[in-house]
Amino acid sequence: MSEVRIAAEPRTEFGKGAARRARRAGKVPAVLYGHGSAPLHLNLPGHDLMLALKTPNVLLRLEGVDEKESLVLPKSVQRDPIKGFLEHVDLLVVQRGEKVVVEVPLLVKGEVGAGGVLNLEMAQAEVRAEATRIPEGIEVDVDGLPIGTNVTAGDLKLPEGVELAMDPETIVMSVVAEAAPEATEEEEEGEAAE
Repeated sequence: MSEVRIAAEPRTEFGKGAARRARRAGKVPAVLYGHGSAPLHLNLPGHDLMLALKTPNVLLRLEGVDEKESLVLPKSVQRDPIKGFLEHVDLLVVQRGEKVVVEVPLLVKGEVGAGGVLNLEMAQAEVRAEATRIPEGIEVDVDGLPIGTNVTAGDLKLPEGVELAMDPETIVMSVVAEAAPEATEEEEEGEAAE
């Protein structure tokens, strides 16, 4: 997994007004937590951060902060509910070799058996992986699975060094029978006339 470099600057002003001024200047307020250190308040460049966050579980290298706290994972991202721009980000300090629990997207591959429809119960699986080796996705092959098949979290083929961090009996997807097409109004009227 690659690291994305982001320039960070310490934040000295706090409160709603200061956050609005930072956003108008194209910055995103952020708080850095972890490893027993006091929270560190930062401003990050909005456009660069938005592009980096398009990758799930992206590893960020913050430039302009203490070397021990420069490798981070986004923990919580708050967006404007209408316009979608970033309002605030919580970051978690990680170190090389440290294992973290993250949610990884499930990537479905193949087509289910005839007459079946794939019912996706979960779009992501919770796994424990080394902070610098988080998989971008977990591939699930559903090719030819018959109706009535359940795929559980324990059935997922995880990459080397990645462990499941959720109940292995949890159903992540299932194959159900295709719904019968509903009769059209004309067919219903014809049946009623007979």
